[in-house]
Amino acid sequence: MAAPGENLRINADRLWDTLMEMAKIGPGVAGGNNRQTLTDEDAEGRALFKKWCEDAGLEMGLDEMGTMFARREGTDPDALPVYVGSHLDTQPTGGKYDGVLGVLGGLEIIRTLNDLGIKTKHPIVVTNWTNEEGTRFAPAMLASGVFAGKHSLDWAYDREDAEGKKFGDELKRIGWLGDEKVGARKMHAFFELHIEQGPILEAEGIDIGVVTHGQGLRWIECTVTGKESHTGSTPMPMRKNAGRGLAQITELVHEIAMKHQPNAVGAIGHVDLYPNSRNIIPGKVVFTIDFRSHLLDVINAMLDEFNEKAPKLCEAIGVQFESKIVGQFDPPAFDENCVKAVRNAAERLGYSHRDIVSGAGHDACWINDVAPTAMVMCPCVDGLSHNEAEEISKEWASAGADVLMHAVIETAEIVE
Repeated sequence: MAAPGENLRINADRLWDTLMEMAKIGPGVAGGNNRQTLTDEDAEGRALFKKWCEDAGLEMGLDEMGTMFARREGTDPDALPVYVGSHLDTQPTGGKYDGVLGVLGGLEIIRTLNDLGIKTKHPIVVTNWTNEEGTRFAPAMLASGVFAGKHSLDWAYDREDAEGKKFGDELKRIGWLGDEKVGARKMHAFFELHIEQGPILEAEGIDIGVVTHGQGLRWIECTVTGKESHTGSTPMPMRKNAGRGLAQITELVHEIAMKHQPNAVGAIGHVDLYPNSRNIIPGKVVFTIDFRSHLLDVINAMLDEFNEKAPKLCEAIGVQFESKIVGQFDPPAFDENCVKAVRNAAERLGYSHRDIVSGAGHDACWINDVAPTAMVMCPCVDGLSHNEAEEISKEWASAGADVLMHAVIETAEIVE
């Protein structure tokens, strides 16, 4: 297939203006965005995106999870489409770029192709996946998970927010419930542009991250049980301190992750300590551990070492230990041809690049199970995301969108 010429670039100013216009919807309190899924603000952002797509001559599809599919026709009616996109929903204190860059970068590809009169054999479809963040309705990547067959539609509809409102009811309320069956679409390929959400690219002065793998994870819920007793009157040798078990396991998790470098990570996040009183030795601690790696063997090795050592640490200090897996998915390896298209695009355009592993989950991780998939990453300041202070530069955004465009249209095949 013919590769696009190196002088083919997106309109950087137009992309940036589009990002800033979308950021006006659901403004946060500190310069970012609060456009949580299936809120009125989400509906407003969707409506603006739909208008922009229709102005660009795209036909909008909508499935039963509310995912939006804006299609530009190809010259071959039988060719499967190349999909590109991400998500428009944000965290409660989210930034202006996480997810949004991937959706509006996809739109900018279409606008650029329209400007230049470029046709492709395969249709191109710009996608806004519903509820990627999972902050209002858990889990994250919900719509793409249903699309890929990881969850049932009914199960997704029954997810509840903190106020007990159901996903299905809220989707209907905001007017974005479609009738297209989820997962009915077949894809030639899927590409997702995203900010890195980590510090590597900026620290190394690299323009583009070529994402080769996503991280798999294991979430382990642990319960350490000791005995509540008075802090002042219980002799040190006679204590059964569940908090001490937490402390030792915290260090164990760190040691295990460090032993499996590079790219392996581990930490304790959520902690509930009982009775959580300043003068009572904790009798029980419930906490979760998050182990991640892009290699399944490494995840399994970390889990095996943890399961061997954690109970012994607790037994040695007179407390009981229990654990169970409460979340897991295996690490996705992205399609070699799609990854090569991204890498070739960066080289053709003269952007510095490096292979990188995605430390966060993305819709691309689920879609990778049903279609050839790859991701493009651009730097973000200090690696900060899920924060209103999240920031990127216009140059980073345009470089990422340039590479995205070249990978997409090379895969969609330019018609000479």
